[in-house]
Amino acid sequence: MRYPLLFSEGKVGRLALRNRVVMAPMGVGMANFDGSPSEQITAYYEERARNGVGLIISEVTRVNTLHGATLPRQLSLAHDRLVAPMARMVERIHAQGAAIFFQLHHPGRQGLSVMGITAPQLELLARVWPGMNEHLPRMFGMMARFPAVGDWMLNRLRWPAVVAPSKVPCRLYDQRTRALRRWEIRALERDFVRAAGRAKLAGADGVELHGTHGYLIQQFLSPLTNLRRDEYGGSLENRMRFLLNIVEGIRRECGADFPVVVRLTVDEFCQYMEPPGKGIELEEGVEIARRLEKAGIDAIDVSSAAYDNMNWWLEPISFACGWRKHLARAVKEAVSIPVIAANLIRTPGQAEEQVAEGTQDFVALGRPLLADAAWAAKAREGRDGEIRRCISCLRCIESLVENALVGLPLECAVNPRLGRERETAEPRRDGGGRRVVVVGAGPAGLAAAEVLAERGFDTVVLERAETAGGQLKLAGAPPKKDKIDWCIQDLESAARRSGAEIRFNAEASAEGLAALDPWAVIVATGAKPIVPRIQGVERGNVCTVDAVLEGRVELAGKTVAVVGSGLTGLETAEFLGERGNHLVVVEMLDEIGPGAYHQNLQDVLGRLKEYKPEFITSHRLVEIGEGEITLEHTGTGRRVTRRVDQVVLAVGVESEDSLARELGPRFSRVRVVGDARRPGRIHNAVRDGFDAAWEL
Repeated sequence: MRYPLLFSEGKVGRLALRNRVVMAPMGVGMANFDGSPSEQITAYYEERARNGVGLIISEVTRVNTLHGATLPRQLSLAHDRLVAPMARMVERIHAQGAAIFFQLHHPGRQGLSVMGITAPQLELLARVWPGMNEHLPRMFGMMARFPAVGDWMLNRLRWPAVVAPSKVPCRLYDQRTRALRRWEIRALERDFVRAAGRAKLAGADGVELHGTHGYLIQQFLSPLTNLRRDEYGGSLENRMRFLLNIVEGIRRECGADFPVVVRLTVDEFCQYMEPPGKGIELEEGVEIARRLEKAGIDAIDVSSAAYDNMNWWLEPISFACGWRKHLARAVKEAVSIPVIAANLIRTPGQAEEQVAEGTQDFVALGRPLLADAAWAAKAREGRDGEIRRCISCLRCIESLVENALVGLPLECAVNPRLGRERETAEPRRDGGGRRVVVVGAGPAGLAAAEVLAERGFDTVVLERAETAGGQLKLAGAPPKKDKIDWCIQDLESAARRSGAEIRFNAEASAEGLAALDPWAVIVATGAKPIVPRIQGVERGNVCTVDAVLEGRVELAGKTVAVVGSGLTGLETAEFLGERGNHLVVVEMLDEIGPGAYHQNLQDVLGRLKEYKPEFITSHRLVEIGEGEITLEHTGTGRRVTRRVDQVVLAVGVESEDSLARELGPRFSRVRVVGDARRPGRIHNAVRDGFDAAWEL
């Protein structure tokens, strides 16, 4: 066996686990609206169990519906009636050889106030409307087309305040927040204990208490959010009282042999908050872990940070693998119970190394198991090269935020099967050797080629460049974007393993395609940069971002105007800043980074500070001259001139669909996918290519 430590038996309390691979808890938005497990979420967990995970820790599971809901579709153990449906899911997971813990959770100040009213109503409605999972998201989706209505509902109506130890709002959400009364705290302690009892009745192997990422238990533990002056605040002993009362109650309710794990923030990294604060630092976090061991818990699941600084626990692409393993090591050196930790692990080699060096006892995999459900099986069998690696693009959390209030699940940029495990379990084997030609070896084309070859089609990919990747090669060029290359490598190798033939330096034409006599053609020709009609745009000191990122235009020591402050523009600005250029970033809208997910935006802006860029918002570029540009204020119309040496256009892309239009009349089966159909991002392209090939 290639990774003997990773796949050796481990124990949490008296529970024996078949290996050290733990599926980390992640909210996925797949449960039924009444909190019971749907077929969708059951199949999602079942596939990871079948592929060798030792322990599954469920998504955040409600213990209280009144103010404890995080998502409309979220697992719940807040009611006795949920024991039976939970037991059915547990049975299916056990049948695959894995254990399961339910993660008991309350969001506190990080909940959504709108859920205080809607969650109980959704639970009630779900009990009388069997088709709610299918139809309600469609209704919500129709409402989402009118953002003004959604804004009014969320921000103008007076929803109940979210609850917390103290009246300290979450900086990310900034909602009305009220301090819990003592009797409410005691009631919440009972809610956690009763939920643990229900988990045991459902056959679960244990529970994990969610004490990290800024949720309620952490809010009690942290001096940043706990300003109470009673027995629940002040000293560390008092701040731990809520958590220790829950642990003691679970021991009484479930017995000493029922495993209890605490997922714990051991460092809040408050120095990275805006403004910085004084919270849990590593020394105190380790002391909390020591006291939890004395209280009788069975393992510590180490994590960090909160919503105020999400990048320090849910890392963007720029963070190095294993960067926070020092947290787990510090806890491991202080306690004798097992330590579980995620530590931004992406490969089996890294996982084995961190167990071998004594950093941790169990390896928690979150996003890697979204990207590839078979991660553990492939690692155990020595098929590392077949693992589809998570690229840390954050599409999962971004999509969860986007989809949650309309009742849809999260998505993964590199795994189009996520949330559709049952429907896409096995492709039809009906290709019969018929030839399908895929034009373009970008993400959409490669995703399509893999499925087509699996179905038994004679799949030929024509790529005019020397290598695969398409627009993804540009996305991987800016600083700290090297994980993008993993996506290209994994898509290409998967297509080849399935049997697709990839021909490089192969320019596609209607005549050339006709000579190949294809049964169908998939057009994945990507997109091209938009060049706006602006006076002077044809000058030699003007280029698009692709020319810079491909190295066709090299700039150093110049004053460069980057026009457009989307992520592409900002990342290109960083690329230019590294080369000693002075940066002027022009944006016609009122804010920098329009449409960008806030974590990715904060990440690149934080690094851009080093180069002291000048940001000009609410201005459009109207003229490019020799060594200068003219900008016009979008509100007042006032014009200003700026001296610049070079203009780099980052104003988006448009479909490169000329070949598709030419092929339409000549071939009976033409499918256009990815950016060639509609410009989008990685997840759009991969899903589009997969679906087109699946349905052909």
